[in-house]
Amino acid sequence: MAVVETEPGDPGPAGWLARVRAIFVSADANALTTRLAGTIFIIRLLSAGLAYFSQILLARWMDGAPYGTYVYVWTWVLLLGSILDCGLAVSAQKFIAEYRTRNESGLLRGFVYGSRWLTFTVSASVSVALAGLVWLFSASFDRNTVTALYIGCLTLPGFVLGSVQDCIARAYDWMRLALMPQFIIRQGLIIVFAAVAFWTGTALNAYDAMLISAGAVWLAMAGQMIALNRRLRATIAPGRSIYAIRSWLATSLPILIVESFYMLLSYIDVLVLQYFRPSEEVGVYFAVVKTLALISFIHYAIAASTAHRFSEYHTAGDQARLSSYLTYAIKWTFWPSLAATIALLAVGKPLLWLFGTEFLAGYPLMFVLAIGLLARAAIGPIERLLSMIGRQHLCAAIYAAAFVMNFALCVLLVPHFGSHGAAASTSISLVFETVLLFWLMRRLGYQRYGVHGGDIGGGVSGLVAGLDAAHVTIVDQPGGGGQGRTSGEGTVASVRGNCPTLTMVIRGYAVMTSDATAYEGGSCSTLRPGAKVVVTGVNQGNSLLAEKIEFKG
Repeated sequence: MAVVETEPGDPGPAGWLARVRAIFVSADANALTTRLAGTIFIIRLLSAGLAYFSQILLARWMDGAPYGTYVYVWTWVLLLGSILDCGLAVSAQKFIAEYRTRNESGLLRGFVYGSRWLTFTVSASVSVALAGLVWLFSASFDRNTVTALYIGCLTLPGFVLGSVQDCIARAYDWMRLALMPQFIIRQGLIIVFAAVAFWTGTALNAYDAMLISAGAVWLAMAGQMIALNRRLRATIAPGRSIYAIRSWLATSLPILIVESFYMLLSYIDVLVLQYFRPSEEVGVYFAVVKTLALISFIHYAIAASTAHRFSEYHTAGDQARLSSYLTYAIKWTFWPSLAATIALLAVGKPLLWLFGTEFLAGYPLMFVLAIGLLARAAIGPIERLLSMIGRQHLCAAIYAAAFVMNFALCVLLVPHFGSHGAAASTSISLVFETVLLFWLMRRLGYQRYGVHGGDIGGGVSGLVAGLDAAHVTIVDQPGGGGQGRTSGEGTVASVRGNCPTLTMVIRGYAVMTSDATAYEGGSCSTLRPGAKVVVTGVNQGNSLLAEKIEFKG
């Protein structure tokens, strides 16, 4: 389905002040999500500044080749650390929301503690095995790289445990506890440790930088664990814990596949570039990726604050609210991402200059990579929705296809075009991924067009409706009294309630009837799934109050 939706006419200064005030004080899920997403974005923005500053310091205090080696090893830590949680980090938002909704305290207690022990055991075991592989193939690397790789293996269990704790805290809307340790405290420690090493005369090599990063990871994770355990004890009543490990893994492992391909898609360009090109070029490319990270942070902020809501609404069977919430999430992902892209491209050269004059060569890459990032932002956190509603297998297949495309294109283009080939490969793959996800969501009944903006929005709505009438459910034109007059045609997907007050879902949009609703060609009692209708009414924000319903056919 598709919805074209516009805001009503200009509400005036008082109306806008009321909307802004509602964002900060309203208990509505959308307002709460806006506040949480804003908190997450601010934390990630501060984190980006600290991370950017730390990378600048490391790039300037290390020679080009050691910095490139550090980037290579740290990329492996980020990639493997996001995979070794067995999918339990993301599924934490699903299970905790479900257990709380169903009041299953035993399973809730078991999950918030058992999931961490399970992921720590798995990641520690894999880290030992990876260290063995490094030893086995040590002759293929120089001594500094081998030492850095060993330290990377030591870093992994702490990194993985921190990721799981992050998502557990997010499921309770404890966003500062979720994000501050991993994104602010950790980055701050890296800066402090690196500065101390530099000022004491230590010549920083790749393994020094990795040792600094490892210490920061473990310290931040330990502090977060103490604070999280204290909050959980105050929130969850004591009692017997139930460890449904088989059920957790049955759900989480497909999510793991999704996250694995997502991370591979995100980092394969750096890994292939390291294989074919000099470390100095890898460092320049990584600086460009870091510069554009602000765009990804917006997507991350929305995804982090909406995933458990998707699970909550899906568990409750509230399809109308789920569809409306998805539209909200897409809007707040794309438009801020577009603004951030324009701003970063405008100041890209000065930002890259901070790394060193040799990094200015990467400025053209920003435009290429921005295309793929904007394409992903255009569909919002759809991958999280798919995981929360049990469609993670389909999402995994799409990410696998995009990863294979990215890897193949990188291998084909990087040897000939270097970092430009890596950037082009990544953007093409992200656009391909977006098209597939858009097609899948359209098949599942969630695809929407979101057009907003008073009188201008009303004009655009009519234009879009004319171009794609087959997929437009509602065209909202501004009318008097500050409410939009709406009309549209579609098939009833579901009906809840009793006449005369029903709530229907028509192509994913909530339509409500009342005792004032007029009917033509049928009646309230004949509204059932499969009925084809034309609805005319008034937009109520996240739903439509029907004034007239005309039955077709």
